[in-house]
Amino acid sequence: MPAKDFYDILGVSRGASADEIQSAYRRLARQYHPDVNKDPDAEERFKQVSEAYDVLSDPQQRKRYDAFGEDFRRVPPDVDPDTYARSRAGTGRAGSDGWAWESTWDAGGTQFDTEGIDLEDLLGGMFGGRTRRGWGRIPGSDQEVELELTVEEAYRGGNRKLTVHGPTGADRTIDVKIPAGVVNGQRIRLGAQGGQGTGGAPAGDLYLVVRIADHPRYRVSGRDLTVDLPLAAWEGALGASVPVETPGGEATVKVPKGSSTGRRLRLKGRGLPNPRGTPGDLYAEVRLMVPERLTREEERLFEELAGTSKFDPRRR
Repeated sequence: MPAKDFYDILGVSRGASADEIQSAYRRLARQYHPDVNKDPDAEERFKQVSEAYDVLSDPQQRKRYDAFGEDFRRVPPDVDPDTYARSRAGTGRAGSDGWAWESTWDAGGTQFDTEGIDLEDLLGGMFGGRTRRGWGRIPGSDQEVELELTVEEAYRGGNRKLTVHGPTGADRTIDVKIPAGVVNGQRIRLGAQGGQGTGGAPAGDLYLVVRIADHPRYRVSGRDLTVDLPLAAWEGALGASVPVETPGGEATVKVPKGSSTGRRLRLKGRGLPNPRGTPGDLYAEVRLMVPERLTREEERLFEELAGTSKFDPRRR
């Protein structure tokens, strides 16, 4: 039977960090756990993944595994790795300086026969307490929940109490600190607040996925905001300085002469803040408005303008 390579089983390199090994184990354990994967080979694959993780997650066992390979459990603690490597060169059987692979050693270096010993009973305690009746440590799964915010909350940040519904039906309340300047789709990680692990394994993480709710005034695109800017016809024609509401308070926008509906006027840095860089902008989009009812004087002035102006918007 070909030798098992614990690094290959977890799909990591021999120089993988402890975090990389744990991440690979979590992913594979969830994939092959017999309770969720009904494939006939899943149970055996799960056992291999668990064994590989138990060894590689323990610094001392990993060091011996790296030195002695699949025989790391059989080699006495005081054996030099270089001497061991030389003893294996040439033949695969025991020699005067080698080991018989079907035998093991006691602390004094004396060989004894392992036939008839139940290795599962002998080694069962080495793998996180896993036995025939249990599946050992299973890390908790990561979870995602949607976090709906108003534009103002996304702009300012703040604190929010969030009720999370657990898989067993039990609810729990979490205090969440929302950073200023979050955007749609941003994930806020709450470490060890996800699904609970079993057998002492760590809990998963909880990810809050931000969704900024529709707003009656602002339209959101990334960190940029757009707001309608109603103008009277003469303000668009003559230009004006008019107030505009932003999430950070009132600002003034300068309207150039000849501004028509649809023109976008930029207020730099007035969008959603960015803790790590440039904030977004706010765009005031011109909407020309005319009065529904005119006074006699207004009507006379519009008629005078209509009679003297050469402007034809349909022939531009």
